[in-house]
Amino acid sequence: MEWLESSASLIRSSILSDGFRRHMALGLACITLGGSLVREFWPLPDSYFNNKKNFLNIYFVKLSWGWTLSVLLPFIGLTNYIVTRSVPAVFRRISALLVGTIIWYACTNVFMYIENATGGCYVSEKQLENQTDHGDKRACIKSGGFWVGFDISGHSFLLPYCVLMILEEAAILRDERFRKHGMKPLIHILVVFLGFLTFIWTLMFFCTSIYFHTPLQKLFGTFFGILAWYVTYKWWYLRTLSPGLPPTSPGKINKKAK
Repeated sequence: MEWLESSASLIRSSILSDGFRRHMALGLACITLGGSLVREFWPLPDSYFNNKKNFLNIYFVKLSWGWTLSVLLPFIGLTNYIVTRSVPAVFRRISALLVGTIIWYACTNVFMYIENATGGCYVSEKQLENQTDHGDKRACIKSGGFWVGFDISGHSFLLPYCVLMILEEAAILRDERFRKHGMKPLIHILVVFLGFLTFIWTLMFFCTSIYFHTPLQKLFGTFFGILAWYVTYKWWYLRTLSPGLPPTSPGKINKKAK
């Protein structure tokens, strides 16, 4: 299993490293801004990645929160138990996933409400002057119409949030106890999966920025994704009544130092 250990070590020192984590929020903001400029002024030709039916979009991006939960749940449970040896502490940390789910659900519904409130139904994408009588997106599309509203990019919101959440939770890997623990092979598998998801989410976020939505729709989506991460991991989770930070995360260490 040397290849697995080598792969996990490479991912820990690159994609899941502290340096990557510290600068990722700014990097994601730059991606959405730069990608929006490219789409507006230097549009790229069609490719596999601007086809909404591509494999990664259908089987990964559209299920991105489910994929993220399915890997973070065992990762948080296992690593936090190894470090704390406390079941209540593990459940407290796992509650961060519940918080994330609530944020995802709430923001998604707010975005849909905004799109409905600001939109109208038209005969087709090419005949926007011919409006039909349907008052919401679902009824419009069901009747064969085309809905036009302010569609805040859900991908631009969720993919950055997933990436930043993974990087924050991966901070626990700096603990030396994992290097010789009996569950090390399983931890390596989870680390590889986390690295893979981080890469896929970042890649597809980049594709969204250069191929889809208007600049404002993407900027709003990215803003709310980064804001959700900041409010939780950089503010609320530093408080006592919260899911808390990973036991050996830099934020927690800095707080204790103060």
